[in-house]
Amino acid sequence: MNDHAPLLIIAAGGTGGHMFPAQALAEVMLHRGWRVKLSTDARGARYTGGFPHSVEIEQVASATFARGGLGGRIAAPFRIGGGVLSMLMRMRRDRPRVVVGFGGYPAIPAMAAATLLKLPRMIHEQNGVLGQVNQKFAARVDRVACGTWPTELPEGVEGIHTGNPVRMAVGERAGAGYIPPGDYPMSLLVMGGSQGARILSDVVPGAVAQLPEALRRNLRVSHQAREEDITRVAEHYAGQGIDADVQSFFHDVPRRMSEAQLVITRSGASTVADLTVIGRPSILVPLAASIRDEQTVNARGLVEAGAAILMPERHFTEAALAEQIALVLEDPAGAEQMARAALSLGKPDAAQTLADLVDGLAGKGKE
Repeated sequence: MNDHAPLLIIAAGGTGGHMFPAQALAEVMLHRGWRVKLSTDARGARYTGGFPHSVEIEQVASATFARGGLGGRIAAPFRIGGGVLSMLMRMRRDRPRVVVGFGGYPAIPAMAAATLLKLPRMIHEQNGVLGQVNQKFAARVDRVACGTWPTELPEGVEGIHTGNPVRMAVGERAGAGYIPPGDYPMSLLVMGGSQGARILSDVVPGAVAQLPEALRRNLRVSHQAREEDITRVAEHYAGQGIDADVQSFFHDVPRRMSEAQLVITRSGASTVADLTVIGRPSILVPLAASIRDEQTVNARGLVEAGAAILMPERHFTEAALAEQIALVLEDPAGAEQMARAALSLGKPDAAQTLADLVDGLAGKGKE
């Protein structure tokens, strides 16, 4: 790596929702000849396995005011302050041309340091509602890139609709041919995201068991479950004679999604982006515990386009889900139309669009 190449610092929190689009931008910027550093905390560092090896991972202290009890909330500003000081020193030693924040509290130190140093900076919001950290910085950055459109923004703040960048592994399967359901082996992909797979583990196996025999005998299920739920979910499928692969994490989601006739999932922004780039019918179950209900907002476009069925948690029962699965899998023409509708919403070039904004800000920083 050329030490004289321009440096991009990406600041992101420790969930797939923040990390996957951050990884997608890193991949593009490396191809464009930039150096890339990822600034995150110890929790975020656990989610960096998919990043290119040439991305330097910088761990920095951060904290949230939302968890950890009274002691944690009192300590939070001191941890954040220490992280900001650390980033200030690092940025002075190796000055970034641009800093991009993807949200999550681990992004605070780098974004705050970039603000204090008046560096060209930008945030990317994956959801249709700004996260708490992005809310703090929205009026203090040069660009606000939006993955979901429209995005609710503070008054006076303009957003640029870039779409949500997808990783190269997803981009390589953009528009992969869809095999509509029929009387042959079919794949069902079940994913719950990093926070909320339990209700899917509680409901989906029983719903699949209630499907007509003609459907059930053809189904192969890939089910992502929490570690503590794997055994009971796998046993439930096995007890019904259903071929199921149950794991806590799938490293090959793009392949499994491209092979699926139907996807049952949370409607996190990255998952929605993957569905629209690959083009697959889905049943979306927004995370009810979300304060801002952003997953319902994320799902809206797919549902309105006829690409997805929305099932709020309060309606997510075995019988209701079995009915919706059957509606899709017993209607090949309808399922194919859902796949086409999903594809029509995709922005496979979102990472390139975001990279263009970074290049533009880099030029501004040299003025």
